[in-house]
Amino acid sequence: METALVALGGIALFLYGMSKMGEGLQKIAGDRLRRFLEKLTSNRFSGVIVGIIVTAIIQSSSATSVMCVSFVNAGIMRLEQAIGVIMGANIGTTVTAQMVAFKLERTALPAIALGMALMLLGKRKSIKEGWADCFLGFGLLFLGLSIAGDAMSSLQSYAPFVNFLCIGQTHPLIGIIAGAALTTLLQSSSAMTGLLVALAARNVVDISAALPMVLGANIGTTSTALLASINTSLAARRTAYAHLLFNVIGVLIFLPFLKPLESAVARSGFDAARQIANAHTIFNVTTTLVLLPFAPRFINLVCKLIKGSEMTIEHGPKYLDAKLVSVPFMAVVQTQKEVARMANLCLDNLETAIAIFRGDPKADRKRFNNIEEVIDEIEEAISYYVAKIFQQDVNSAQAKILTSAISISADLERIGDHATAIAELADYREKHNLPFSQQAVEELDEMMNKAVESVKTVVEALEKDDKQKAASIIAMDDILDDLERTLRARHIKRLNQGICYPASGVVFLDMLSHLERIGDHAVNIAGEIMAS
Repeated sequence: METALVALGGIALFLYGMSKMGEGLQKIAGDRLRRFLEKLTSNRFSGVIVGIIVTAIIQSSSATSVMCVSFVNAGIMRLEQAIGVIMGANIGTTVTAQMVAFKLERTALPAIALGMALMLLGKRKSIKEGWADCFLGFGLLFLGLSIAGDAMSSLQSYAPFVNFLCIGQTHPLIGIIAGAALTTLLQSSSAMTGLLVALAARNVVDISAALPMVLGANIGTTSTALLASINTSLAARRTAYAHLLFNVIGVLIFLPFLKPLESAVARSGFDAARQIANAHTIFNVTTTLVLLPFAPRFINLVCKLIKGSEMTIEHGPKYLDAKLVSVPFMAVVQTQKEVARMANLCLDNLETAIAIFRGDPKADRKRFNNIEEVIDEIEEAISYYVAKIFQQDVNSAQAKILTSAISISADLERIGDHATAIAELADYREKHNLPFSQQAVEELDEMMNKAVESVKTVVEALEKDDKQKAASIIAMDDILDDLERTLRARHIKRLNQGICYPASGVVFLDMLSHLERIGDHAVNIAGEIMAS
């Protein structure tokens, strides 16, 4: 029992170290990795490169596949793109096993010491956090692996344990199933293969016993994405099942060639640990090379197997995926996309509200009310999502973007409220059949056009992070403010002359106030863009 607890503790330390090292690498790569992901193209070959690099950085093919599922669900990535990234992720995950095979366990404590020194003495945040976490995680990873490996090696004389590890020698299919089951429990193929490599280094297992379990680990790692795909869109579910199908097909391709592969790596002259790591890499690289040219047919097969029709989700956030909160640099990107979506919805509703006020029969009031509800939902969701991200380890640049997102979403929500007020004024005007002079109509048209132009410009600046365009909002708001004062003075003069109907005058002045305040909120958003 004590040995089992020590082994479990070592595995837990290994998983924590792998996560810590991934966090450190993310902080170091940070915005560069974000921009790299944003430039992802539909080319499946470049998708493979992306999958390899991202998985090598975040140290988890499961996390990469979950990101793909989330991106497809959010409409950011198509299934064709996700297939390439997932193929690359399978190759990227072999990095951990290769590192373990280099027998770096003796560097564990020095790496932890270096990580602590950087944390305590480092002056720059990138060193105190990024590099410190990287070295700490690296050291903890190998320390945990050393503890687990030593604990398990003491069970070499325990027949049930040895028989379980060696079951793949006589029954490869059972070995594959066992590897898949253990990986599903650990939720990490890197942990499973790393453990097998560590045991091989202690002469507990050899290539013939470990290889079926390594193949099974590649199937077991897909369980994370499958769980993440529950209650998502059809395309997202297909992405998760594509990962499973891809790895199962790879195992079926290799199954008849297990003995030749064993012989090939055994004759390589490397020790058992390196043989297992190399076999893991060979499996994933070969499977990708074989299946990548047939990606379109593979996608058709997935679509035939996972049938259904897409369901459109009208309400709530589209990009704020809770599964990405643990990957701050991606969660920040998602937040920015949701803010941009909210901005476009606000612009849409402002234009609709003005169309309603002008009496346009094509103005869709039901859609207007629906969008107003969505705007409120998004603003609340952004606040909650940002709070969750701040519970993670975010850097100063990310914190600045997130704080700005909260402010911008609040101003956008207020623009939405003013649009609703304009629609309500239109209802009041129609209900009481309030007349407007031609001069009043022309003046309001000018003011409404200026307000819409201001919001449209700030939305474009937000989407493109265009600081120059954002700066132009200040001048536009000055014009809007001057126009509001001029039109208000003219209208009061008309009221004094008895030209205007008093009740119509109230609506006119309220309209000026709402339009002027919309311009003020556009200026606030522009200020956040320029400060970012």
